[in-house]
Amino acid sequence: MKRLSIYLISLLLSIGNIYAQQADSLFAYNDSLRMIKRPWRAAFQSVGINVGVWAFDCYAMNEKYARISFHSIRRNINNGLVWDNDSFSTNLLAHPYNGSLYFSTARANGFNFWESVPYSIAGSVMWEMCAETEPPAINDLLSTSIAGVALGEVSYRLSSLVLDDSKQGANRFFREFVGTLISPVRGINRLFTGDAWKVRHKYNMYHDYNKYPVKFSATIGNRYMVDDNRFFRDSNSPYLEFNVLYGDPLKENTHYPFDYFSLNSVFNLGGNQPVVGSINLLAKLYGKYLEPIPEHKMLIGLFQHFDFYDSGLLIDGSKNIPFKISEAVAFGVGMIYQFPTTNKVKIRQSSFFNGILLGGNLTDYYKWIDRNYNMGSGYSIKNYTSIDFGKYGNFELNLQHYRIFTWVGYENKNIAGIDSLYLNVQGDKGSAWLTVINPKMGINLNPNLLMTAGLYYYLRNSYYAYYRKNVFYRTFEVRFGLRYSF
Repeated sequence: MKRLSIYLISLLLSIGNIYAQQADSLFAYNDSLRMIKRPWRAAFQSVGINVGVWAFDCYAMNEKYARISFHSIRRNINNGLVWDNDSFSTNLLAHPYNGSLYFSTARANGFNFWESVPYSIAGSVMWEMCAETEPPAINDLLSTSIAGVALGEVSYRLSSLVLDDSKQGANRFFREFVGTLISPVRGINRLFTGDAWKVRHKYNMYHDYNKYPVKFSATIGNRYMVDDNRFFRDSNSPYLEFNVLYGDPLKENTHYPFDYFSLNSVFNLGGNQPVVGSINLLAKLYGKYLEPIPEHKMLIGLFQHFDFYDSGLLIDGSKNIPFKISEAVAFGVGMIYQFPTTNKVKIRQSSFFNGILLGGNLTDYYKWIDRNYNMGSGYSIKNYTSIDFGKYGNFELNLQHYRIFTWVGYENKNIAGIDSLYLNVQGDKGSAWLTVINPKMGINLNPNLLMTAGLYYYLRNSYYAYYRKNVFYRTFEVRFGLRYSF
């Protein structure tokens, strides 16, 4: 009998091992031959990105800043870093996206998250020092290299959702096409290596949905934005919103950076508002799972944040832009807490405190070249409460509060005698309180379709060191939409 028991146990263990091996054989990241690190290829591709962008700017766009020489490179190195005066979207969105491309060259060539960070930094340094005649910018180095890591890892993981080397024909083409749109460097790399058309039935998948569940939704609706907090001074703009919830933070197997992240992005489809309305990214770098009380789940950890809110003048003749808020480079501690599910009601509470290394906010005074905003550093406090009512719908209350200090002002400088490219200021010396209050609710129309409504209340209190008049500004918008969940 004892021998029979031992035999049965051994058989079950063998079956378990076989199943585990079969499961592992599905995923490309478990194939040692597929994950060979190729540092020189990654470096060549990073350099190629800079050379390609520079060549386009120089020969296709005929931009003056692209007419580089050994003299301009030596001047950039000798003069050091400045704060530049590019537009809000260029400095705090386009540069992070460009940094994501450098980061992706390493991720696409077998490197893990931490090993890919130096490529993002090196690519940014090369561009700032060598690819422009304008002085290198400290804000560009921060946003490109560090914020680029966040956007690069997100794009790499999202592209993995659609790739499957076992597919063929139109299905395969569509997957490769979408994957390349999400992560261009990875898609191009797959074309060069031939992975884009090779068919495999082992190590063919790139994402384990059982280990890292993904919830994706798309919302189409209308934004009613109010000018200067006054009704009937407004602008209506259709919008498209995407939400991604990647992984489950309250599972014990999330041990690696970005195993859990939430991404929200809003795109304006018309009107006079910027195409990219907002991007909010919250990602876990390291966390510890706990159960402080039976059936209570909790994660405490270190998180990276990227927030971008942009708007333009709502109506002709208005003197005020509603808001511009950026938390481009920010890290902090946080807690995600889930209460026991009762009567199919699930309550989750999340709180975060962050240090902001680079942020931005609308200013009332500083107007220089393309700048109408201040840059600086500070901190933020965030609180998210969500209540899921099961088949009926949900309710959320989101609070974001930013404090940004602008340390280097222009007020005591002789501006008339300074080259505009070398002004080297963050904006108006002072500080600003920025708050976004966002209650929203959804009503289920069917298991996949949700009717949504949300209020977004924006408050800004700016304190200026060299101006007597401080500014308190507030306004709001209302959104209605239909959300489809996949």
